[in-house]
Amino acid sequence: MTDALPAGERRQLPPPAAEGGAMGWLRKNLFSSWGNAVTTVVLLLLIFWLLSSFLDWAVVNAVWTAPTGQACRGHGACWALIHEKYRFIFFGTFPYQQQWRPLLAVMVMLAMLVSSADRRMWNTRLLWIWGIGSFLTFLLMFGQIHIPLGLILFAALAVGGLGMLLRGTVAQPPEIAGWRTLAAIGAVGIVLRLVGILPPWSLAIAPFDYVETSLWGGLPVTLILATYGLLFAFPYGVLLALGRRSDLPLIKGLCVGFIELIRGVPLISLLIMASVMLPLFLPSGMNIDKFLRALIAVILFAGAYIAEVIRGGLQALPKGQFEAADAMGLNYFQKTTLIILPQALRVVIPPLINTFIGFFKDTSLVLIIGIFDFLNAANQALVDPNWAGFPSEVYLFAAFVYFCFCFSMSRYSKYLEVELNKGTRR
Repeated sequence: MTDALPAGERRQLPPPAAEGGAMGWLRKNLFSSWGNAVTTVVLLLLIFWLLSSFLDWAVVNAVWTAPTGQACRGHGACWALIHEKYRFIFFGTFPYQQQWRPLLAVMVMLAMLVSSADRRMWNTRLLWIWGIGSFLTFLLMFGQIHIPLGLILFAALAVGGLGMLLRGTVAQPPEIAGWRTLAAIGAVGIVLRLVGILPPWSLAIAPFDYVETSLWGGLPVTLILATYGLLFAFPYGVLLALGRRSDLPLIKGLCVGFIELIRGVPLISLLIMASVMLPLFLPSGMNIDKFLRALIAVILFAGAYIAEVIRGGLQALPKGQFEAADAMGLNYFQKTTLIILPQALRVVIPPLINTFIGFFKDTSLVLIIGIFDFLNAANQALVDPNWAGFPSEVYLFAAFVYFCFCFSMSRYSKYLEVELNKGTRR
C-alpha cells in the first residue's frame, strides 16, 4: 500500500526540530546572530541584576509593620508607612469616621466606568446608570444635596427637548406628546420662577452629615475630576470640532479662536485664573465652589484638546462618505450622528484614549490651587515626622495605583479598537 498523493499536491512536512517550538523562537528572535546573542545576554544580566536588587529591597528586607518609621531604619522598604497612612492617602482629610462614604463613592464610580466599557450597555440603560450613579456619588461625598426648583425645571426642559429632538421622527404620537408636555412644563416653570411667581423652593435630601469640598482629598478627588471632567469635555469637544469645520465663518472663527486660546496656555494658568481671578468678576455675594471652578477649568482645557483629536478623525474620512449621506437625503444632524461621527470616532480611538490618560494624570496639578488629589494626599503623608524619610515607598505606591488605571484604559483602548474595526480589518 502506498501513500501517494493526488497529482498536483505536496506533502505537508513539519518544520525542522531546531526551528520549531520554544527553541526555534529563541534562535530566531534572540540568538539569530552573534551580535543579537551578546545583546540578549547583556540585557538579561542587567534585568536580573536590577530585578534582584529591587526584590531584595522591596520584598526580602522590607518592613511591613512598625509603630514608627524609626523601626524601619537599616532595613529595606518601609511598607509599614503605607499600612499606617493608607486611609489618609486614599481619602485625604475627609472625616475619619465617615471615610466609608468616599470608599463607596469610588466603588460606584468604578462600577459606572466598568459598565460603560461593556458594548451591550451602550443604550438608554447607560444613561440611567450614570444618572443614578452620579447622584449616589455626590450624595455620599457631600452627605446632603439640596436640589433647587430652577434646576428641576431646567432638567425637565432639557430632557423634554432632547426627547423631541432624538425621538421626534420615530416615536408614536403619545410618546411625542409626553416629551412636549415635559418640555412645556420646564419652560413655563422657568419663566414663572424668573418673574417671582414660583417660590425659591428646593428639594432637600440629607441622610448624612454635610462635608464641604475643602475636606475632600485622595482618590475620590482624582476620579471625580478625571471622570466628570472628561465626561463633559467630550461632547463639548465634539461640538468644537464640528464648529471648526462649519461653513459659517462666525461659528468657525469663534471655535478656532477658543481652541487656539485654550491650547496656548498651560493648565496651571487656567486653574489659577479659575481660582483667583474668576471670583473678582463675580457679582458681590456670589461665590462658586473652588472644586467646581477647578472642574470647569479641566473641562475647558480637555475639550480643546479633544476637539483637535476628533477634527483629525473627521478629516480622515473620505469625501465620498459625506456625499453618500447627502445623496440619501439626510439632514445635517442625521448625517453627523449616524454617518460621520461614528466613523470619525472609530478612527481616533488611540489618540483619544491617549488624551484621556494624559488628563487623568494632569489632575494632580490641582495642588496649585489647594486641592489635594491622590498624589498630593500621598505627598502630604510624608509630612508626619514619625514617618519622614521614606518618599520612595509612597511614590512607588502612588505610581502603582496610577499605573493600574492608565494600563486598564490602554488595554481597553486596544480591545475597543479591535472590536470596532472588525468590519474593516484586513
